[in-house]
Amino acid sequence: MQPQLRSLSNPALAMFPPVDTKNAPAVASFVEAKFAVMYPGASLTWLRRIFEDIEALFAGRHPDYAAVDLRYHDLEHTLQATVCLVLLLEGRHAAGVEPRVDPRQFELAVSAALLHDSGYLKLRSDSVGTGAKYTFCHVLRSCAFTASYLPVLGANEVEVEAVLGAINGTGPTKEISQLHFRDPVERVIGCALATADYLGQMAAVDYPDELEILFQEFQESDNFIHLPASRRVFKSAQELIERTPVFWQKFVLRKLESDFQAVYRFLARPYPHGPNPYLEAVEQNMLIIRNRAASLRRPA
Repeated sequence: MQPQLRSLSNPALAMFPPVDTKNAPAVASFVEAKFAVMYPGASLTWLRRIFEDIEALFAGRHPDYAAVDLRYHDLEHTLQATVCLVLLLEGRHAAGVEPRVDPRQFELAVSAALLHDSGYLKLRSDSVGTGAKYTFCHVLRSCAFTASYLPVLGANEVEVEAVLGAINGTGPTKEISQLHFRDPVERVIGCALATADYLGQMAAVDYPDELEILFQEFQESDNFIHLPASRRVFKSAQELIERTPVFWQKFVLRKLESDFQAVYRFLARPYPHGPNPYLEAVEQNMLIIRNRAASLRRPA
């Protein structure tokens, strides 16, 4: 069964998303505020440190890594996923669903969101192309960076493994149901991050305008690994645009409902029967994309 979608006339979309995802300090404050309400009295030290570090990393203020040079998988994409994840966990927390996510698990979930695309970043010595060339291995590279970074913040072996498990579930070819997690909460967080990774980007107001940029990243990656034209998923930006609505309907929605355990439902406001701004925003984008695809097919 696929998710039931409401009318696209929901006035709540005028306030969507609830924070500017182009502004890292604003997103950090947003997440801290949600955390403080959910877990009164819990320290904000971890969240403040990791937000500062990730913003510095993407800006090129890390001694080993250059600034992100991608236009699609940039810091805003990471922040979009993070905001969506936090809203999802907030909805689940308010619903009182068991097993509960405790404050430390929330911190680790946010860490996974902030680090999940760190694998696109290039070392300073790497001057060839952009980070898009690492598309096929970016999850592995993200995990490698995370495994070396989190212990510096004081994370122990079990916590690092939990974050790596969540990041590993964001790979488009991964089946979360087939991945090993130590406990049910870690699986919930893995499903939440994978859900937020899709919905955060696809619900963005500029998503229809970003598809040509996304194609350019795929093209660079295919060229880097010398993938034959016959094996490339998309041969042109127009093909990517035309196939995106089918990708949403036939692939993403099914993943959200089954493999990701339908945790997207916790984005409904109010839960469980209120409108889901993320699904509605994606549907609006799909309508725009379908219209653009149709115009591209018309003869000049």
